Amino acid sequence: MLDRYIVKDGKKMRYGYTTGSCAAAASKAAAIMAVTGKKVDFVRIDTPKGWKLDIKVKEYKIGDNYATCSVEKDGGDDPDNTHGILITSSVKIVDEPKIEIKGGKGVGIVTKPGLAILPGNPAINPVPKMMIKKEVAEVLPENKGAIITISVPKGEEIAKKTFNPRLGIVGGISILGTSGIVVPMSEEAFKESLALEIKMAAQEGIEKLILVPGNYGKDMAIKYYKLDERYVIRTSNFIGFMLEQCVENGIKEVLMIGHIGKFVKLAGGIFHTHSKVADGRMEILAANIALLGGSCEFIEELLECVTTEAAIEMIKQRGYEKVFEALCNKAENRCKTRVYDELNVGVIMFSMDKKILGVGIQAKKILEEFKNA
Repeated sequence: MLDRYIVKDGKKMRYGYTTGSCAAAASKAAAIMAVTGKKVDFVRIDTPKGWKLDIKVKEYKIGDNYATCSVEKDGGDDPDNTHGILITSSVKIVDEPKIEIKGGKGVGIVTKPGLAILPGNPAINPVPKMMIKKEVAEVLPENKGAIITISVPKGEEIAKKTFNPRLGIVGGISILGTSGIVVPMSEEAFKESLALEIKMAAQEGIEKLILVPGNYGKDMAIKYYKLDERYVIRTSNFIGFMLEQCVENGIKEVLMIGHIGKFVKLAGGIFHTHSKVADGRMEILAANIALLGGSCEFIEELLECVTTEAAIEMIKQRGYEKVFEALCNKAENRCKTRVYDELNVGVIMFSMDKKILGVGIQAKKILEEFKNA
């Protein structure tokens, strides 16, 4: 159990850790046991967030140059469908100095394009893969390698309660996590904590802000556009709420930088961007392609896409890239309407490989103002 907390709305809420952290911990423990032939009760791993985790080994089996370990997923005080399930890793030590990661029972298989993983491969995302390789490499003897198989005994059952089937991931859950840590997210308390950041910025006399849904948007603002981090505030999925908070606190202009998967929804007037609340990404894309003269056949193909990344490739292949700027402009207008024209809003959309797709008319102006400030 992770003994770290965050206070939200006066409540003490405990952090948890991701399926990716569990897979890394189970793999490291299994590698240690396979190498030494001795049981370990706890294993320590690093996370991309910078925190070290001590995770308990729940089940184990040791063989000849081989071991299997399981750890329990801990969602903290905001448990999801995977809270409490076992994540298992089987590690076989080999003479070739390489690390190979496979998916076993209960880990989903990607069947459609557009995700971070190519079709036909197990749904183990890039950051968890990196974590697994790092932790196992630390304990391998010189000139030895490992074949690692991640499995989730109840994964196929749990996956039915997730969005995996809609994304074309079949047979189990995904091994996820970009920070390795699960942040407790009581919605109202979380919104209040986000709004507090706007209030604090306004009290410092700041009248222009950069709003981003999460880490990728923040990276684009700071690393790509070289903008000052003190103006960057996360919105999570609560974009309409955060725009209203900007108005309430006297903010005059907002530059919004985000992945098209969330921001395309703004062009359709969807301001709570969590997929559980509302979707319509492909419908909005398809409608705007139709306005540009896209064929019925092309529109039907777009509507079959499960991710905006897959749609982006199709749009580029057909030469309809101008739709991205059109979507940014529509998103800007929708945002202004949402706050009754009391806030000037610019929108920039990018793809998962961090390439700019579109920059709205207002975004170009606000971006220049930030750069010339």
